[in-house]
Amino acid sequence: MADLVPASFLTQANALSRKNLAYQRRNLWSNVRLIVIPLYLCVLLVSIQALFDAQVTNSPDNRCGCQCTDDQSGDGKCDKKSCGVAYSSQKQAMFCAFPNPPPLPPLLQIPRPKTPSASCTRLTGSCPVTVFVTGNNLSLGPALSRSLLTTSFMVNSSVSWLRNPAITVLGTTSEPDLTNYFDPGIHSNLPIFNIQPQCTPRTTFSFSTGQSPQKFKKVEVRCVQGLSLWRNNSIDVSHEILKGYHEDVINDVAAAYDLLDTDTNKFNVTIWYNSTSKTKLLERRVKLVRVPRSVNLISNAYLQYVNGPGTKILFEFIKEMPKVETLLRVDVASSIGPVFFTWVILLLFPVILNTLVYEKQQRLRIIMKMHGLGDGPYWMISYAYFLTISTLYIICLMMFGSLIGLKFFKLNDYSIQFIFYFIYINLQISIAFLVSSAFSKVKTSSVAAYIYVFGSGLLGVFLFQFLMEDSSFPRRWILVMEVYPGFSLYRGLYEFSEYALDKRDMGMKWEDFSDGGMDEVFYIMIVEWLVSLIAAYYLDKMSSSGKDPLFFLKNPFKFMPRHSLGSEVSVEMEKLDVAQEREKVEQLMLEPTTRYAIVCDNLKKMYQGRDGNQPKIAVHGLSLAVPSGECFGMLGPNGAGKTSFINMMTGLVKPTSGAAFVRGLDICKDMDRAYTSMGVCPQHDLLWETLTGREHLLFYGRLKNLKGSDLNQAVEESLKSVNLFRGGVGDKPAGKYSGGMKRRLSVAISLIGCPKVVYMDEPSTGLDPASRINLWTVIKRAKTNTAIILTTHSMEEAEFLCDRLGIFVDGRLQCIGNPKELKGRYGGSYVFTMTTSSDHEKDVEMLVKDVSPNAKKIYHIGGTQKFEIPKGEVRISEVFQAVEKAKSSFKVFAWGLADTTLEDVFIKVARTAQAFNVFS
Repeated sequence: MADLVPASFLTQANALSRKNLAYQRRNLWSNVRLIVIPLYLCVLLVSIQALFDAQVTNSPDNRCGCQCTDDQSGDGKCDKKSCGVAYSSQKQAMFCAFPNPPPLPPLLQIPRPKTPSASCTRLTGSCPVTVFVTGNNLSLGPALSRSLLTTSFMVNSSVSWLRNPAITVLGTTSEPDLTNYFDPGIHSNLPIFNIQPQCTPRTTFSFSTGQSPQKFKKVEVRCVQGLSLWRNNSIDVSHEILKGYHEDVINDVAAAYDLLDTDTNKFNVTIWYNSTSKTKLLERRVKLVRVPRSVNLISNAYLQYVNGPGTKILFEFIKEMPKVETLLRVDVASSIGPVFFTWVILLLFPVILNTLVYEKQQRLRIIMKMHGLGDGPYWMISYAYFLTISTLYIICLMMFGSLIGLKFFKLNDYSIQFIFYFIYINLQISIAFLVSSAFSKVKTSSVAAYIYVFGSGLLGVFLFQFLMEDSSFPRRWILVMEVYPGFSLYRGLYEFSEYALDKRDMGMKWEDFSDGGMDEVFYIMIVEWLVSLIAAYYLDKMSSSGKDPLFFLKNPFKFMPRHSLGSEVSVEMEKLDVAQEREKVEQLMLEPTTRYAIVCDNLKKMYQGRDGNQPKIAVHGLSLAVPSGECFGMLGPNGAGKTSFINMMTGLVKPTSGAAFVRGLDICKDMDRAYTSMGVCPQHDLLWETLTGREHLLFYGRLKNLKGSDLNQAVEESLKSVNLFRGGVGDKPAGKYSGGMKRRLSVAISLIGCPKVVYMDEPSTGLDPASRINLWTVIKRAKTNTAIILTTHSMEEAEFLCDRLGIFVDGRLQCIGNPKELKGRYGGSYVFTMTTSSDHEKDVEMLVKDVSPNAKKIYHIGGTQKFEIPKGEVRISEVFQAVEKAKSSFKVFAWGLADTTLEDVFIKVARTAQAFNVFS
């Protein structure tokens, strides 16, 4: 077959997309389950909403109260049911209709004593209430202090109780509620206090709140002394207030006034007042604050000072706007939406990250690259696949949420939502690519990903939202925090939630885009998306090329000493055949030729020592040239460096020094181009469990630029050649193959498309004898126009397939040549074996010495002895004659004479080299 042109970018992208489609068809239901997860979660929200409505919204405490007012029939059934404030508890009253809200007296908030005692109790009126006054004008301050409180409280039946609050100072120790409709200061059982400069002990009054919703309720009014005290400066006032707050003191502070630079022409005052509590449950529904009466007191005092004692502002009552009956309506989905939907969207992150790390862990990415798949097509198709899945996921989320009626989705503009989610999923995919470079195991990446998912949601609700709602927290730090992707997602969802909770039911529209900071979130995510995508691609290129990610920070002019490995002085004289191979390589480096597909020049690899161990030299200065049409076999014991050499030649690891060329392309600089003409059968089968054998071959055939009928024919021939065609075996998932079938498929993958260079690492491991012979025939037929480097432990395989052999020991090439040359060079002896009784072992030794004085015993156990007899000292006929003569003297159970095998050569070379290395 003629040389094939390397596959173009689009051809590679087409091959990968077809493979992914086939893979996804096998995992269709997994993808469907992933995409419909939003449906399950939205149904969960609806269920939570229904449970909340049943237990909370429809609870009697959360609606206007009703009572039975007519049961004339006496059968226990209510004939008439009346509802309203008059029939409601204090909790229920706030939900009732108030078409004509009642006027209520303005009250001053009076703090409760920390430790009431017999000497100071509000009930006896013996515990004063303090009001502090300070300012720059010493003469003005005391004058205003004297005018703050009225001097008397007269109960006159001709004056309604509505008149009294305007001319008296009433206060309460009850904290205000969310509304004045049912103020606890008026409607509770606690008394109202009249604050006066002087009180008669145990003075009490009462009046009727006739216009209150609960008609004719008697309210008890008790007198309490009010102390209006001057302080020289605001620091003293603050000290008194803090002292009264933290300590159990008698004089509690109800209010304080700093007159600042107030004079007869200018009224300028700062007011301290008692604020009410704000519970965590009602963070967004702050209770009322009783401030108006404090403002009225100082204003009246100033007017009296300027215009005389008769001047007053009559502050008679406070009254709220009318309202209709309301119900407690809580949109659970919108309330918990930020944290809940943060988790929902982030659930895609572990899926994407684990997929990328799985390809790295199983070395599927590198095996695709070895067969010609470029980085560009891989990134484009993988990114497009993840983007497609993520887009379908968020579309289903928005669609399901809208169909089941979640305001979070229905009210906010769909275009804003989609663009926000689309930008974020792109950012999420690029971050997954970036983070995947830090992991090599799926389990580790999965744990880290789920910590990120749930940690982002919890940090968002307990930290980010808290700081975001704190008006004192600098806004620039909010922007800095949004650089963290989880917080930028949370911020966007928070804005959607706020607009969905708006009582106007308007939702977020494009005209609101810049109001809540959503525009800032968009800009941050877009910039992060581009930066993380570039960074991910850069790190991927660095890891695949073996360069230091910070190589551009290195000083190019800094002197870099040569590695100690390069200056190593060898104490062993190279064998003649190895030296000749080195000389041939040096000549090829001067006069390059395309006839040699693989050329290695002084290639070395050393692994750095760890945990106190010494560095390990895996390959010592290997020089090798393999022409096209030759199968070169590498023999050697385990740990000799064979797999390290293959890994260097296939780009898995980078050589420490030296150079290697594949069809004239440097493996350190042009590995991506070298992959286009390369086939690899790794030591372990790297296959997709759900893809069939045919789909594997179609994918790798397309990467070799096979198309149409040529591709189909090549796949058919490959399946037939490795016995995966009959019975539809080639159309079964590779996960159902036996170990031998997987091995045959890996060999077929490495040979499809007639690559010019093929590396096979123990290709026949695990095969039965018949399959092994068939596979050898396939490999032998494929080497016609291909350079093959093969590692094996089978001497039979080496003799059958290899044109030349090289024996590796401790990273060094000990000898090189074809099998006959090696046997002739290292096996110039016969192996004589004889088995007798143990009594005649000495007789056997004497027999062998008579035939060959230089014979050497190499094996002895249980009466069986083996001897090496130099071929130059004996003829085969002499050995037969000696054995026949010996049979007449003692009994011979068995004997044999054999020529040296390749296995004998291998053992001899390996033992000699290892002994020399130990000695040296």
